[in-house]
Amino acid sequence: MDFVHGLPRSQQGNDAIWVIVDRLTKVAHFIPNRKEDGVEKLVELYVRNIVRLHGIPKSIVSDRDGRFTSKDWRLVQKSLGTKLKFSTTFHPQTDGQTERTNRTLEDMLRMCTLDFGKKWEDHLFMMEFAYNNSYQASIKMAPYEALYGRRCRTPMSWTKAGDTKLLGKEVVADASELVQTIQERMKVAQDQQSKYFNARHRYVEFAVGDWVYLKIKPFKGVSRIRRLKKLSLRFLGPFKVIERVGEAAYRLALSTELSGLHDVFYVSVLRKALLEASVVIESTAVTVEEDLRTRVRPIGIEDSEVRQLRNKEVRLVKVCWDNCGCDELSWEREQAMLEEYPELFSSGTV
Repeated sequence: MDFVHGLPRSQQGNDAIWVIVDRLTKVAHFIPNRKEDGVEKLVELYVRNIVRLHGIPKSIVSDRDGRFTSKDWRLVQKSLGTKLKFSTTFHPQTDGQTERTNRTLEDMLRMCTLDFGKKWEDHLFMMEFAYNNSYQASIKMAPYEALYGRRCRTPMSWTKAGDTKLLGKEVVADASELVQTIQERMKVAQDQQSKYFNARHRYVEFAVGDWVYLKIKPFKGVSRIRRLKKLSLRFLGPFKVIERVGEAAYRLALSTELSGLHDVFYVSVLRKALLEASVVIESTAVTVEEDLRTRVRPIGIEDSEVRQLRNKEVRLVKVCWDNCGCDELSWEREQAMLEEYPELFSSGTV
């Protein structure tokens, strides 16, 4: 068991996730909590989420968090007949597979909380569901299958089973999209861990006092043809690293304009302050949302054409976008642009 700290405080008031993994089946439970929660609260969460579902463990491996080494926690576990084992600072587990699982989960959770912002707790149960139903190389099956001896039906299969009539197409579509997003984040985390362990590579690391850029994702707010080129990434900053949080997250000293953002960021959205000035923008020039997206606006239509797509014709327009001060062009559906930016068609410019 371990904690993922430094998360944006959710709408329910929690800012941490207690990750508990069964060493045999790799089944994981993600329990929202507060960093300041004491032993009494942890015991309540432990009984409600672990003992209630799985019974009493024979042993627990954890780090040396003060709550796990406290007299009260030890007494509770002793009364339950559970043996406590503590990892060391530089060797979290003697079992490399367990260490890899823990790091993969932390990476996935941090990426998902970046996607969902302060609503991350609303989706936490689906993160747990998606993880427990994803193939794990260490056991050659999904944790759910290892625990119950059969595969779990997921939202991906509801449409095949005809359950859409009962659940509604919107519910199925939303659940499927959410599971797919989480599984994509998990795949990225697993790939990073595979690279780390197999090639002996390390995370990109920063020291307190380093200066870094923050990667933002420009978006247009209109439905786009999948194959069209995305807008170029842009970077804000530089910002000073003031604290390392966990294995792969850092707290930054943000500017006043970005005070609405949570100040802890996963390493994948950070770059050391060595970038060319052309891709770096001032934080005063854009409005950045919780998931690090910044909306760009069209400044004109350059061209138009009609394309044949399957059995129908689609009208497209070539739009010039103001991507944080740099003009970029892309083809968009005329109808989508007309609905989102009607003024663009009446005047020719915004």
